Amino acid sequence: MSTPTKTPAPAPAAPKAPSKYSSAPQGDSYYGNEPKAAPAFLFDKENYMWMIGGIALILIGFMLMAGGKSPDPHKFNYDEIYSFRRITLAPIVILAGFVVEVFAIMRKPKDSQEVV
Repeated sequence: MSTPTKTPAPAPAAPKAPSKYSSAPQGDSYYGNEPKAAPAFLFDKENYMWMIGGIALILIGFMLMAGGKSPDPHKFNYDEIYSFRRITLAPIVILAGFVVEVFAIMRKPKDSQEVV
């Protein structure tokens, strides 16, 4: 007569992280869901001011470039189309606006809690 052999009971499984549809309490650090802080802005207020200034320069450059329409469509006004304002000044202002935009993005915000 043979005696039946017992198989060992499996070890208890570790608790699984709940899915977003589960009824587990949210914000419980056991599951790795820390309470979320309020979202912070990506840039500082001064960076946004620089960005607005860059956009303003770009728009001014495009306004300087606009115009040049002749009242008579059969007449070409060379001096008005190829004027200094449209060919030289407007592109320089637009490029300056893009440089300001790059500066505004790359500028690091100042730390308000700096220890002196």
